[in-house]
This record gives sequence, C-alpha cells and structure tokens, in this order.
Amino acid sequence: MAEKKMSLSRRNHLKSLLLQIGEEMLEEEAREAAEEKMEYMRENCPALSFPQSTLELQELCRQLHKQIDLVDEERYDMEMKVKKCNKEIADLKMKVQDLNGRFKKPTLRRVRMSADAMLAALLGSKHKVSLDLRANLKQVKKELKEEEKQTGDWRKNIEDKAGMDGRKKMFETEA
Repeated sequence: MAEKKMSLSRRNHLKSLLLQIGEEMLEEEAREAAEEKMEYMRENCPALSFPQSTLELQELCRQLHKQIDLVDEERYDMEMKVKKCNKEIADLKMKVQDLNGRFKKPTLRRVRMSADAMLAALLGSKHKVSLDLRANLKQVKKELKEEEKQTGDWRKNIEDKAGMDGRKKMFETEA
C-alpha cells in the first residue's frame, strides 16, 4: 500500500502546534524551577533580623560562620566526587578505546621550520618581531694579551729570574 503524503499546509500546521506545546512545556518547567528555588530559599535561608545589641550581633555572626563552614564542606565534598567521577569516566573511555583497538598513533613527520615560522605558529598574530639569532649575539672584540705586546729579549728575562735574587725580585714585584 502506498502511504499518503501530508500536504504542506497540514505539515506546517502540525509543526506550529508542536512548537506551541514545546514552548508551553518550557515555560511550565521554568515556573516550577523558580518555585522550587523559592521553596528552598524559604527552608534554608530564614528571614534575616538585625539584632539590636552587640552580643546578639556576635551570636548572629557565629551562626553565619557555622553555616558558611557547612556549605564549604559540602561544596568540597561535591567537588571531590565530581573529580573522582570524571577520572573514572576518562579511565573507562581509555578502556573502551583499548578494547576497540581502532586507535592508532599517527606517524609523526619531521617538519623543517625556521624560528620565525615556529614563533608565528605558536604565538599567532602577537608575533611581529623577527627572530634573527645571529643579529642578537654580542660582538666580542679580541684583546691582545700583554705578554704578546712585550716583545723583548727573552734571554734577559731568564737571566734576571735565575738564582735566588731573581726569585726574590719576582715575589717583590708581584706583592
């Protein structure tokens, strides 16, 4: 049997009805959520009355600190549960991948890239300065050693330093 096709106007009419119903459901959910929130606030957060004396004010502060501590403990416990669950989920995902055996590490190819291109790839549009490493090196001037400048008769220096008198002169000049 051949099925009858729905006319375009009928389809649009049904689509608009579905959208209206969906919109009404969303509004109802929003109203219920607001009511639940107000009910929770009424239960857990009583109306705040400001005390007249300092003792009453101190007592109120103590009560508020106790409530804050309880809420922080609950928040910490919830965070730890969420972290634990997230870790378990990640472990299970890894096990599923291992069981499937479809995950293959791609072969890495060596890419020749200059320092400028690498910084541009890493930093994006922030990289504007070209990196010429040789231009950044300090220029070092070679200094001639003093010994090379004193070119004299080497035999005379040896004769002066020979014997005890030479040694004595050498220590006296250094000190």
